[in-house]
Amino acid sequence: MKFLGEPRSGSYAGTTSSRNRFGQYVRNRSIPVNPSSVPQAAVRARLSNNAAAWRLLTDVQREGWASLGASITRNDALGTTYTLTGFQTYCMVNNNNLAAGNAIVSAAPALTDPGTLLTATVTLTNAAFSIAYTTTPLAAGVRLFSYASPQRSAGRFFEGDYRLIAASAAAAASPANIFTAYSARLGTPVTGNKIFMSLSLYQLGFMGPPLLVGQVIA
Repeated sequence: MKFLGEPRSGSYAGTTSSRNRFGQYVRNRSIPVNPSSVPQAAVRARLSNNAAAWRLLTDVQREGWASLGASITRNDALGTTYTLTGFQTYCMVNNNNLAAGNAIVSAAPALTDPGTLLTATVTLTNAAFSIAYTTTPLAAGVRLFSYASPQRSAGRFFEGDYRLIAASAAAAASPANIFTAYSARLGTPVTGNKIFMSLSLYQLGFMGPPLLVGQVIA
């Protein structure tokens, strides 16, 4: 149900407040689904391990992460801008490092901008799934993170549920072939369905802005 009033987000009693492209709305609160999948367990393990490792850092190292976090801005569900805490920054950088297959770091790195893909052309059929991109090959130390949605109706134009399907090798050349990885994670693509993708570059624990692509399966 659409809602006109003060900005709010979250749940209270049996009601959840949120927003989408059309404005604020309220709905009945639902019980979250917890499938306990293998990828879900891996993410939870990373979060738990990084939280434990944070407690083992020195005060100087934690101060370094706090300083880095103060230079990183994000927007919350209501559009308010905020900066990250040292703990949030440590977890963000090292969660990205682990997803890329790299080691975690104890000292805060210099803020790095991996950049954005200039172009990306998705070739998507029920038997192949490739992403041709420029610049190719990627710069030294840069990886392509490919996120994708579950299969949707061809008439859909908005997506908010992206899953990490694959992280390329460093300095990988185009194209990225992720059909096997996608099928194992979200099922074999079916002709006529639509898949949305979010493609981001990774470097030294940081992610660049996403390039969004949507395509109907041929």
